Amino acid sequence: MKFLPLFVRADRVPALVVGGGPVATRKVRVLRESGVVVRVVAPRVEPALESMDGVTIERRDYRESDLKGAKIVFAATDNRALNAQIAKSCEHLDILANTATDSLEACFILPAIINRDPINIAITTTGASPALTRMLRSRLEALLPPSYSRLAALLEQFRARANAAIPNSRVRGRFWAEIVEGPIADLIHAGREDEAVQALDKAIVNSDSSAPRDGEVWIVGAGPGDADLLTVRALRLIQQADVVVVDRLVSPAVQALIRPGAELVYAGKRRADHAIPQDELNLLLVSMAKEGKRVCRLKGGDPFIFGRGAEEIETLVDHGVRFQIVPGITAASGCASYAGIPLTHRDYAQSCAFITGNRQADGSLDLEWARHANPAQTLVFYMSLHSLPTISKELQANGLPADTPAAVIQQGTTPHQRVLISNLADVANDCVEADIQPPSLLIVGQVVRLYHRLHWYRTGADTVTHEADFFDSSTPRA
Repeated sequence: MKFLPLFVRADRVPALVVGGGPVATRKVRVLRESGVVVRVVAPRVEPALESMDGVTIERRDYRESDLKGAKIVFAATDNRALNAQIAKSCEHLDILANTATDSLEACFILPAIINRDPINIAITTTGASPALTRMLRSRLEALLPPSYSRLAALLEQFRARANAAIPNSRVRGRFWAEIVEGPIADLIHAGREDEAVQALDKAIVNSDSSAPRDGEVWIVGAGPGDADLLTVRALRLIQQADVVVVDRLVSPAVQALIRPGAELVYAGKRRADHAIPQDELNLLLVSMAKEGKRVCRLKGGDPFIFGRGAEEIETLVDHGVRFQIVPGITAASGCASYAGIPLTHRDYAQSCAFITGNRQADGSLDLEWARHANPAQTLVFYMSLHSLPTISKELQANGLPADTPAAVIQQGTTPHQRVLISNLADVANDCVEADIQPPSLLIVGQVVRLYHRLHWYRTGADTVTHEADFFDSSTPRA
């Protein structure tokens, strides 16, 4: 490790910046955001630098005497020789120097900073790749929402009181670990700061109590399969849960993010095959929460779109169990996007309907077919693979043309994605011939025509296309 990571008091390191161009401006901006007192020496300066508060600017050429009084110096001119000269002078005077044109000449590096004051994270590749540094910073910023700043401030506010109330260091360590990863932190992240203050106050009072803590259930949307499509909050809760209850549509990539040591409960459902009946599952969530566990109920797609999330929440409400709801990208949006099929388009479809293709106990599919048979509307059928013959027949019988474009997307957004392009009349037979399997999504409508031009996500699996001339550019629009 060539560079020692070090945090210093910003108000105790007066800085000199030699240079007034874009590079100098970026460095001064970071310094001022940290509270560093900055003096700039340069014949000319950028307007953006000139407008910054708290910066003293001297418009002239650099002199070695400018180093007097500085603790850190930035040689940020476009003159490599001058930058090297400044660095050498700083070395003789035991002043830390940073050079913009050659990181090997630098005594220190100004890293990329993630500011969640009082939390600060510094990132650097020691000059190897600024692009990689920027990428890592953006990834980490996404994982650290601004609410962490409020959480740190709350912990600082109660730290002395908790240390006095819990003298045993080992017990105190466990106490704080539960706070930063438990319900109190969740209240902060949810914007319920007053409740968090009250809860932390109560937790300190009861810190020596043997009473079990309150549990909670998190109803979390896991999205359509690609783990990169998880929300930041979903990822955080998945990795904090004591128990994770997954359904069949939660992809292996998402399940791989569950923290080691968490209990995993499978509650998948297939046609006429439920690992845990829904009523029993609802009560299981209640009982685990009553035991003080943090339960993540992880559902494929979005919990409130054909996910039975509302049924589970109603049971939680009836039993007084606290819960959170984290929406996810539903299959219609995710799978259509990865197939390059827009759900709406001003030339093809002015509305979109999400429809369940699950049949009733008697095998029927009782839908308002006449209302759905609208050429200017996109229809998205969930859980429809076994109902394709019925869907095709009823939509045609109610006026939708037989040649209406149709697409079936199998395992959308995953490396195993397959897309079958057909039409309303032939889609059921084409799926049988192509051996399309669940989970699959059916899209019916003129927007499917755009697949040929817009599909972008390539996988190792074959893409099945019915009638290549279906996409002839001369085809009139609806």
